[in-house]
Amino acid sequence: MRAQVNMLSDGRRLHLQDGPIDLIVEAFGRRDEIAAAYDAAISRFRTVLDEVCSELSLLRAPAAPHMRMPNGTTAKRMAMAVAHYAERTFITPMAAVAGAVAEEILEAMTSAARVSKAYVNDGGDIALHLTPGEQFVIGMIDRPDRPSLFGTTTLCATDPVRGLATSGWRGRSFSLGIADAVTVLARSAAAADAAATIIANAVDLSRNPNIYRVPARSIDPDSDLGDMLVTRSVAGLSSDDIRCALANGAVVAEQLRSKDLIDSAALHLQGMTQTVTNRGISCIAANSDCPWRLAHA
Repeated sequence: MRAQVNMLSDGRRLHLQDGPIDLIVEAFGRRDEIAAAYDAAISRFRTVLDEVCSELSLLRAPAAPHMRMPNGTTAKRMAMAVAHYAERTFITPMAAVAGAVAEEILEAMTSAARVSKAYVNDGGDIALHLTPGEQFVIGMIDRPDRPSLFGTTTLCATDPVRGLATSGWRGRSFSLGIADAVTVLARSAAAADAAATIIANAVDLSRNPNIYRVPARSIDPDSDLGDMLVTRSVAGLSSDDIRCALANGAVVAEQLRSKDLIDSAALHLQGMTQTVTNRGISCIAANSDCPWRLAHA
């Protein structure tokens, strides 16, 4: 079997891996319900990659107004997550693939079993399930390639957030911008995934010699970004440049927040962080106390 299914050494978390999809799954509740949830996750997981790949040509095409919806449920989640951006910028449904897969597996679990809470983590893009009275404490990192905990936020069942995602040039996917990491909280994992891509692309500077980019196709011939220039390295930037790049991304993040497309966002670049919540936009330096407590924002 191509799909790899294992329980981690702690005996609580399930690890599912198939090609580029790498999930950590955990459910909470009665033992028999957890077992039923994991069985459902495994069953759905064995089919999800082939379903997505069967419509790959459509999912790699730029999103457009009134675009044709794909057939698969995961693919539909992807397309719906990027539809909001089709008129304003280049984006393909692949921008939401990790979040959509996490959602799909989580829905299979919660449809098959009664668990008090659960999450599916697809490489940092996370779908959450919370029943009344439950909560998760979420850790945030400022560099996906060298994870360091930037802060935490508590998400309660009464909060609207059910998904979070991180994007940036240091992550596993290509980025048009220079953010080390952009973390977004939204109503779903697919929505957070798409929005994180959009905001990370906007954290940028024009014509800066310290930024090195190459065509996406030169690294991955099958990339949905084609000949668009993606960031490969960012040398040291001045404080003014960092603030300018973060401000560019924060403007876009605030636009998305005002349209209820995201709940909150944290943008990281070379030791500086810009946060966007319903309290407004704030900028803090490295090693400062983080004011981002989204559960109470």
